[in-house]
This record gives sequence, C-alpha cells and structure tokens, in this order.
Amino acid sequence: MPEQTFLMIKPDGVKRRLVGDILIKLEKKGLKLAAMKMLQITKELAEIHYQEHREKEFYEELIKFITSGPVVAIVLEGKGIVELIRNFAGKTNPKEAECGTIRGDYAVDITQNVVHTSDSIANAKREINNFFEKAEIIRK
Repeated sequence: MPEQTFLMIKPDGVKRRLVGDILIKLEKKGLKLAAMKMLQITKELAEIHYQEHREKEFYEELIKFITSGPVVAIVLEGKGIVELIRNFAGKTNPKEAECGTIRGDYAVDITQNVVHTSDSIANAKREINNFFEKAEIIRK
C-alpha cells in the first residue's frame, strides 16, 4: 500500500477562500488525493488531534482557532508523501516559509498558517484515523 499523509486546510484557509488554490497546487504537483471532506471540528476532536501540545502555553489558543470554522481534511498518497507535503507546505512560521510553498504564499502568522500537515508516518496514520473512516478513503 502506498504511503499516506494527512493535510488539513485550517479555518483561515477556508475563510479566505484558498481551498481551490491549494487543491490546484497539489494537483499540479501531480499528487494523488485519496480522500477529502469539509467538516467543523468539535472541541473533543481538536483535543485528540493536538494532544501532543496539551501542556504548551499556546494549546488553548490552538483549540479555539481550529474549532472557529470549517476545515478541509485531505488524505494524499505517494512515495515519500509525508516529507514531500511537509516541504510543499513550507515552514510552520510563515515568516520563514519560502515563496512557492503554501505557507510562504498564503499564511499570515504562526497560528493562522493555512494548513496542518502530518510530521511522520505514525502521526499521519493517527490523524487519518481521527478524521476518516476506512470506507471514505479511495484506493486504486
């Protein structure tokens, strides 16, 4: 089975109507979308998703932001996809993100940085399972 990763277009990206632009970037790169859906994240799901940040000072702000509006959850497939998408998204801090990356082109600050991407294969599996049922993921 090909490697999979999770990408989420955050509430700021949806609110600013960047979903189409981001999807175009992904498709022009030749990446395979295996699943996609729009949803409103509950506080409970947000706490599960960001569990590794629970003890950090920015945790409550992160939960408040990610539940502030709809998001678009995406599963992408391909060889080396986790690292590829991390690089394609750009550095978490948009001030450090290169032009041409999603965050370099669209993000405004470190919290409202348009997208979330999985940082490892293990986290990608966990995040995909948090947001998608197996039947929602298309495999060819």
